[in-house]
Amino acid sequence: MSTFVGLILAAGEGKRFGGPKAEYVFEGERLVDRAVRLMREAGAQDVYVVLGAWQGDVSHADIVHNPEWESGMGSSLRAGLEHLQVHSSADRVVITLVDLPGLTAPAITEIADNDSPISVATYLGQRGHPVAFNRQLWLEVAAEAHEDVGARDFLKGHPDLVTLVDVSHLATGEDLDFRPQK
Repeated sequence: MSTFVGLILAAGEGKRFGGPKAEYVFEGERLVDRAVRLMREAGAQDVYVVLGAWQGDVSHADIVHNPEWESGMGSSLRAGLEHLQVHSSADRVVITLVDLPGLTAPAITEIADNDSPISVATYLGQRGHPVAFNRQLWLEVAAEAHEDVGARDFLKGHPDLVTLVDVSHLATGEDLDFRPQK
């Protein structure tokens, strides 16, 4: 099994949500802490969190600051991958978003352990996160990441490298776009 690092994209301001999602407490735990914990439980060698709009403390993770967070998720992906290229020796990165409360450690492990150059989680046929990339692709992915597109264009341009991994039996792909009603 290859070594992998976790990369959590958590830099957004959460306009529709009403504030940064990273600091939101969901079922007694901040979303950012939950994402870090799940990456650790899945076996991540190290965990990195890209922050921007919200700059708080995150335990058990290294922080990557994205000064261009307002330009969209692409800048966070780029900042994270460029940082990892220099500061990590891992063979693979597993990337997820901070706002996926239905994600589980077994789903992350399933994506991390797939031996394809790129592994993409699917939920009932729909693509989602996490997504894993082998190290050789990190800088190429970073170079193509822009605005809110993230790695989408890179994935479309390299279908021969992509393996879709159904993790519907392990997690849900639902994200939190809006604050849950109490």
